[in-house]
Amino acid sequence: MSNAATTPEVRMTIEDHIAIISVDNTAKKNAFTPEMMQQLSQRLTEFDDDDNLWAAVLDPAGEHTTAGLDMPNRKPLISVVHGITYTIGIEQMLASDIVIAADTARFCQMESKRGIAPLGGAHYRYLTRTGWGNAMYHLFLCDEFSAEEAYRCGFVQEVHPYGRHRERAMEIARAICKVAPIGLRATKAAALTYIEHGEQAAIAAIPQIREEVFASQDFREGIRSFAERREARFTGR
Repeated sequence: MSNAATTPEVRMTIEDHIAIISVDNTAKKNAFTPEMMQQLSQRLTEFDDDDNLWAAVLDPAGEHTTAGLDMPNRKPLISVVHGITYTIGIEQMLASDIVIAADTARFCQMESKRGIAPLGGAHYRYLTRTGWGNAMYHLFLCDEFSAEEAYRCGFVQEVHPYGRHRERAMEIARAICKVAPIGLRATKAAALTYIEHGEQAAIAAIPQIREEVFASQDFREGIRSFAERREARFTGR
């Protein structure tokens, strides 16, 4: 899916309705430079602003995720992780919706070993993904843990042999693109409303979501396809 670059960069390629975003600084195990962080933000903005792109796969080049973001968007985002996945690499994947790991993945939130603290979202995303005990266990120990432990904790959703994990991420992205994108964006927005503002705000948002979804062409196509017993052909409108 990715080729090594001579200079650090973040690339984006398109397959149908899927944006494939590749972080490439393989010479330094995909360590992020300030320029790369700016490029990643730009690529994610391009993905979010393009109505013809319905899902994204964040796929680091080479054998390592990063040796060390907040990525707000309203569309499905899948992270692929493998090899060294440290500090910002974990925070990057936890800002995604679904994480597919290779069995080579190794995780470590080591900032406190260096006299600092996680600053890219680990302090709250660990809690939302895995609960207090597991979160404090790994945040306090600053230990390296395996893909199997990440799966047990809920940080990653699937673990596959290296190489197969990239194929699986694309399979999931293609399956997501068969679903109505307006419905998916509304679902994610409602979930984020709950995370950010609580249950009452999420309940209060239902009428607006219903109005937006029911007014779409995709809603009418979904009803027609059900009545005609065929697969729906959604357009994102």
